Amino acid sequence: MIGNWREFWDRPHRIYVNDRHRQVHYARVADNILSELPAQPGVVLDYGCGEALEADKIAARCRLLLLCESGPSLRDGLSARFAGNPAISVIAPEDIARLPDGGLDLVVANSVLQYLSREESAALAAALRPKLTRAGRLILADLIPPDSSIVTDVSSLLGSAWRNGFFFAALAGLAQTFVSDYRRLRQQIGLTTYSEREIRALLEQAGYAVERRSRNFGFNRQRMAVIARPVS
Repeated sequence: MIGNWREFWDRPHRIYVNDRHRQVHYARVADNILSELPAQPGVVLDYGCGEALEADKIAARCRLLLLCESGPSLRDGLSARFAGNPAISVIAPEDIARLPDGGLDLVVANSVLQYLSREESAALAAALRPKLTRAGRLILADLIPPDSSIVTDVSSLLGSAWRNGFFFAALAGLAQTFVSDYRRLRQQIGLTTYSEREIRALLEQAGYAVERRSRNFGFNRQRMAVIARPVS
C-alpha cells in the first residue's frame, strides 16, 4: 500500500483522467514557466517537474534546463525521454547541494509545497537561496490556501475539462478518485496549506523578498503563486 505522497507520484496513478487532460495540464504549466524566463537564456530548475511533457519547448529558450524529481521511476523516464537533448539534465533533490552557488536564474516549484511539511519547505527554500544568481527568482506556485476545499478543486477541474474537451472523462475520473489512493492519502496525511502571510514569513525567514504573482500557475485560480528574490 502506498504510504506517502512521494510513493504516490512515483507510481502509476489516475490524477489525469485521460491523455488529453495530462497534455493540457503540462502545456499550461509550460506556458506559465515560459512567461517567467529571463530575457537572456539562463539556467532554469524545474523542481518537482513530474513528467515534464513540454520540457523540450522550455529548454529551447534556456541555456540549461534542470528537471528535478524525487521519484526514481520518474527520473528514469525523464532521462530516457530527453537523453538526446543536451539542454536538459535530470537530477534528484539531493543533487541540488552540489550545484554551483549563484548559478540558477530561475527556480520553479509548481504544485510541490502541499506535499511537503512546513519544515521541509523551509529547508528547501534555504537550500535554494545561495544557488540563485543575484537577479534570480524562486517561484512557488499552486499553493493551497487554508480555506480551500475539495469542492474548489472539483470545480476547477470541471471548468478546465469543459473548455478543453475532456468533460465527460473528468466526470468518470472523479468517480474513480473517490476510491483511489489519492483520496485516501488526502484524508490520512492531508495537504500542507499556506495563507499569503504564512508563505511570506517562511520565505522571508529564509532570506527572500516576496511578492504575490498576479495569477497562479495552471487552472486553479483559488490557489496562489509567489515570486521570491534573494536579499543581498
